[in-house]
Amino acid sequence: MTSFKQKIKKETAHILGNTTSLKNEILTEEEIIHLPAPVQKWLNVSGAVGKEKARTVALKQSFLMKLKPEQKKWKHAVAQQFFNAENPAFIWTVRLKMAPFVSVLGRDKFIDGKGEMQMTLNGLLNLGKETSEKIDEGTLQRYLGETIWFPSGMANPHISWEELDAHSANATMNFKGTTGSGTFYFNKEGFFEKFIALRYMGNTPDAKRYEWVITAQKHAEFNGVIIPSKLKATWMLESGPWNWANLEITEIQYNISNENLDLL
Repeated sequence: MTSFKQKIKKETAHILGNTTSLKNEILTEEEIIHLPAPVQKWLNVSGAVGKEKARTVALKQSFLMKLKPEQKKWKHAVAQQFFNAENPAFIWTVRLKMAPFVSVLGRDKFIDGKGEMQMTLNGLLNLGKETSEKIDEGTLQRYLGETIWFPSGMANPHISWEELDAHSANATMNFKGTTGSGTFYFNKEGFFEKFIALRYMGNTPDAKRYEWVITAQKHAEFNGVIIPSKLKATWMLESGPWNWANLEITEIQYNISNENLDLL
């Protein structure tokens, strides 16, 4: 377990240390004037405008998960995630208890435009590692959708926008050779409602893209910024919707350093 956790710690330190912007830099109205109207409105109603920009982000999540569409009972998991909002990157670690004294420790990451997924048993036995261009694209799309937890990240120059109507906008991110897109939807008050992306499901040669939907269930204020705090994640499959995860943000911090990292 130590070696896998040390690997995660090293990757996390790389993500958090890869920033160059000034501390206490404030997100202004002038910086978002080029964005679609519904995105500007979200940045304002969320409270992100006038607040310090997020350079790095740390958050904790509580999960209910179904690992297969036919699974009946939910599995409980806890997860931790770190983001770099300046040079897009994240590392997500999840611990899923399977039986007494048996747990799966998994890690997804998006660093330098490349994605990787790895699962271990109790952090010791490697259950598999996935890398490919499909994984690169999918993890970038995940990063894009999860900017809802640090709204100032939507003004990142690596993201280009197209306004669709008064309540939706399409975003495309291109970073270090990897490109992905998705559509953000907002309610009439301007708050985030859902994000939809066509993502590859799986990493096989015949893997297909399906709609991957993140839907907000509740919003809450953290550090003066209102973000979606309870969400559900769903794959829209040919056999029907697969609501594979319900999650809650339990803690979030902005602009943290490498010091005293408390990892799962």
